[in-house]
Amino acid sequence: MARVCEYSGKRPRMGKRVVRRGKAKKTGGIGQNITGISKRRWKPNLQTIRIVDENGTVRKVKVCVRYIKAGKFKKAASVRRHRPAPAE
Repeated sequence: MARVCEYSGKRPRMGKRVVRRGKAKKTGGIGQNITGISKRRWKPNLQTIRIVDENGTVRKVKVCVRYIKAGKFKKAASVRRHRPAPAE
């Protein structure tokens, strides 16, 4: 399953990690040189939660934490299975 928020559409973003060497000119150095550039990804903070949708059905969705904190949907009640105590 893709790493995408089902409500906001947030997905991983691409970027670059830049490694520099030397002291910046404005702090008294002779300037910085770039010694390496590597690709990296920023991943959204997705959580899988159980929600109650408009039809009243319970389903699991991947949602970013910003939407969970904002209270954009109604969480489903947690299912706790009772296990009887062992007979003695």
